[in-house]
Amino acid sequence: MSKYWSPQPIHTLIYEVLEKKQGNITDTDLYKALSGLDSSVSLNDMNTTLMKMEVDGLIHVYSLTKNKNRIELSKK
Repeated sequence: MSKYWSPQPIHTLIYEVLEKKQGNITDTDLYKALSGLDSSVSLNDMNTTLMKMEVDGLIHVYSLTKNKNRIELSKK
């Protein structure tokens, strides 16, 4: 992580990427997209933020295979 704050919080970036991808994406594709937007995002930061967003009811995370997950926006 860099010593400077990102201009946008990670959860905002995740939400924007999901909206651009019609509400669903795999975790590997999401990490690639986030790394392109903000190079200081780590895999651990992304997973922690995804867990918080799922607890808040903003997204759902489904397991596809052992190492691959699908992330979807919640229907409101």
